[in-house]
Amino acid sequence: MYKVLAIIIMSLVFYSCKEKQQAPPAKVPVNLYRVALQHVYYYDQYPATTEALSQVNLVPQVQGNITGIFFTEGTHVKKGQKLYEIDQRLYTDAYNQAVANLKVSQGTQAQAQQDADRYVYLNQYHAVAKQLYDHAIITLDNAKNATKASEDQVKTAKTNLGYSEIYAPFDGTIGFSQVKMGNLVVPGQTILNTISTEDPLAVDFYVNEKLLANFQKLEHNKMNALDSLFTILLPNGTLYPYLGKISIIDRAIDPQTGTIRVRLVFPNSHDDLKAGMSCIVRVHNQDTAPQMVIPNRAVVEQMGEYFVFVVKDTILKKGNTNGSAAKKDASDTGANKGPQLLAFQKKIQLGQTIGPNIIVIAGLTDGERIVEDGVQSLHDGVAVTPGIPKSTNNKSNPQANSAGGNDSSKKD
Repeated sequence: MYKVLAIIIMSLVFYSCKEKQQAPPAKVPVNLYRVALQHVYYYDQYPATTEALSQVNLVPQVQGNITGIFFTEGTHVKKGQKLYEIDQRLYTDAYNQAVANLKVSQGTQAQAQQDADRYVYLNQYHAVAKQLYDHAIITLDNAKNATKASEDQVKTAKTNLGYSEIYAPFDGTIGFSQVKMGNLVVPGQTILNTISTEDPLAVDFYVNEKLLANFQKLEHNKMNALDSLFTILLPNGTLYPYLGKISIIDRAIDPQTGTIRVRLVFPNSHDDLKAGMSCIVRVHNQDTAPQMVIPNRAVVEQMGEYFVFVVKDTILKKGNTNGSAAKKDASDTGANKGPQLLAFQKKIQLGQTIGPNIIVIAGLTDGERIVEDGVQSLHDGVAVTPGIPKSTNNKSNPQANSAGGNDSSKKD
C-alpha cells in the first residue's frame, strides 16, 4: 500500500517538473531601431605631423672657436641676419697675406711685361738674340699665371674669412643653440643650430592607395571642394581655426604599407603650429549618396568582427488549425501566442564613426529592425519584446529615451 502511494507521488512530482521545464522562456525586453538610409556629413580622419616647408641645419665651413652669438634662441630671424662668429684672426691674416702676395705677383708681371715689350721691339729690328726674346715672353706668361694664382688665393682667403660669420639663409624661427661661446667647431660636422620656416606650415599624412584617385581630383579641383574640406585637430583636441589645401602628393606609393604621403599647407601667422607637432587631419566626406547609420551601442564586437541583432517576426506554432489547438493557444502565456519577435545575430561591416552613431558599409538593408538597447542580454534566436522598462532602461543606458519601444521611422 505504501509502495503504491509512493509511486503515485513520485509520478505526480515528475510530471509537475516536466510541465515546468516545458514552460516557455520569458521574452527579453529591448528597444528597437529601424534602419533607414539618410544623408550624413562627416570627416575622414588621419593621424598627421606638421613639417616646415623649409628647414636647414647651420653647419660651419671653417674651423675655429665661437667668438660671437648674435640672436635670441627660439625667436624669428630675418634673412641675412648675423647669427654666429668664428674666431677671425687666422682668416684675416690669411687674407692679408694673400693680398700681399697678389701685389708682389702683379709687380713681377709688370716688370716682365716691360721686359717683354722691349725685347719685342728689338726683335723687330733683329737687335737682340732670339733666345733672350723667347725667355722674355715665357717670363711674362709665368708672371701672368702667378698673378692669376695669387688672385685665386685672395678669393679663397676672402671666402674663408666670410665663412667665419654665419648668417640666416631665410626668414624663419631659430632653435636652441647647439654650441656656446668658446666652443671649437669643425667644418661639416658640428651643427650650430636649426632654422625653419613657420608660415605657412605643412601637414603630412598618409592615405591608402585606394583613395589616391580621390585626392588627385581634390588636388586638381575636379571635385566640388567644400569650404571646410581640410581641417586639423590640435593635440589638445581643439579645432585649428584656419583651413588648409593640398600642396603635394608624393611621387610613389610605399610598397610595404600600400600608402602614399599627402601634404597640406596651413597658414600659421600666429605661430600656433610648431614643426613636428602631432595632429589629426579631417577631410570632409565628399560622398553625397545616402548612408546607412545606426547607433554605436547596437554593435557587438566578437573576435575582431562586428555584429548586430536583427529582429524578425516569426510564428513558433504552425499547423495548429483545429479547435482544440486554438483553445490551447488561447490559454497559453503571452510568450507562445501566434507571431512573435526573435533576435538573430548578423555580421556587418562598419565605416566612419559619427558621434554616437556609426556608418554600416555592408550587412544590413533598408527597413530592417535591429536591437538598439538590451543587446547584453541576447543570444541568437532569443524571443524579444519591444520596450525596456523605464527603470531597467535608465540603468543600462542613462541617455536612452525612456519612451523606447514606440514605433517611428527610426526607433521601434
